[in-house]
Amino acid sequence: MASASASLLKSSSPVLDKSEWVKGQAIRQSTVSVRSLPSGPSSLTIRAGSYADELVKTAKTVASPGRGILAMDESNATCGKRLASIGLENTEANRQAYRTLLVTAPGLGQYISGAILFEETLYQSTTDGKKMVDVLVEQNIVPGIKVDKGLVPLAGSNDESWCQGLDGLASRTAAYYQQGARFAKWRTVVSIPNGPSALAVREAAWGLARYAAIAQDNGLVPIVEPEILLDGDHGIDRTFEVAQKVWAEVFFYLAENNVMFEGILLKPSMVTPGAECKEKATPQQVAEYTLKLLHRRIPPAVPGIMFLSGGQSEVEATLNLNAMNQGPNPWHVSFSYARALQNTCLKTWGGRPENVKAAQDTLLTRAKANSLAQLGKYTGEGESEEAKKGMFVKGYVY
Repeated sequence: MASASASLLKSSSPVLDKSEWVKGQAIRQSTVSVRSLPSGPSSLTIRAGSYADELVKTAKTVASPGRGILAMDESNATCGKRLASIGLENTEANRQAYRTLLVTAPGLGQYISGAILFEETLYQSTTDGKKMVDVLVEQNIVPGIKVDKGLVPLAGSNDESWCQGLDGLASRTAAYYQQGARFAKWRTVVSIPNGPSALAVREAAWGLARYAAIAQDNGLVPIVEPEILLDGDHGIDRTFEVAQKVWAEVFFYLAENNVMFEGILLKPSMVTPGAECKEKATPQQVAEYTLKLLHRRIPPAVPGIMFLSGGQSEVEATLNLNAMNQGPNPWHVSFSYARALQNTCLKTWGGRPENVKAAQDTLLTRAKANSLAQLGKYTGEGESEEAKKGMFVKGYVY
């Protein structure tokens, strides 16, 4: 039994073989190895599933130098809002066309290590009839999947939310693994103007921990995402205070649920002032506060910190990431951006087939900029005015 627990911390090559992602592998039933220590009624147990080594490999692959995550997992309703902004109807054909544009951008895998998909996209083919998952694998990009079922009101709270989706999650994650997904994402939110209440923070942390344990049990690396919303006029110190509390709860419950830290990725908010705060923060201030938070709360065993952009402009998100990579970090500090990678790309495309190449070039420009920021080498030179526009939307939810 000692070998089972030892494998939990065994180092693995950071390169995940492409054959490990492709559809068609049989779903393996996770086995549990337990070592009991003779310490009386409250014996400690050490748990290691059959996926332990693969989870570590996948996490290291996604957290590879100079690369980050393309978040393209908008629900159909949210994707419809994006399409409406360029005058397109929310149809499956239009969603397919746009997502085909994203995954087929030539050379995208040089800057992008993972792509989070919505369920429709995981099972979808491109406009040329090739499976989206297969296209990503050929690009050296690990396919991932959004598994939460969205936010609903949290009864007994101060008008706060909780994230649903634990019911049936084990069977869904097993099916997603068979379809080719190798990591998952679960997003919940915390609102500073609404408290946040102790109940909302505890519920967010517990839900994330249960999801993470179930995902690992079925071969998927869980991205843990408690987003602290930008809504409010609070300063950066208040954001820092709340973030410390949230991440303390999250890691307490991750440990309580026997989640293997080497096989997870985090998707935190950067520590910034509220969107309505009159005092704005520089990239250096954002980096200072955010790194201080990470050092106080995040164990170095976690392979990757993949920041969300949280409504920042494309350039702002890149500048802040770059500032955080001006010195060595114990984790891979990178990005998992949606709008901060896609905004200009979407507008450039405009739903016109003749604009596909120009839109893909724009996506690659943003991906390269963030790749440089992950390496601490981004300068901000030559950025378009469009990329500098703020994109904060109050109460943004998808």
